[in-house]
Amino acid sequence: MKDNILLLIIFAVVGLIILYLIFAKKAGKKCIGCPYANDCKNKKSCNCNQKNSQQSEE
Repeated sequence: MKDNILLLIIFAVVGLIILYLIFAKKAGKKCIGCPYANDCKNKKSCNCNQKNSQQSEE
């Protein structure tokens, strides 16, 4: 019984992660999880490391 509950919790968490990714892509986010995804100047792809290194140099 404990195994079934554990599996149910794991499947629920994975399902919620998948739903979050689907809704984020539909909202137009290119880099999910990147804090600079909405104001990234690179339209083809997001390079969060480049943006972070530019801020640290200033």
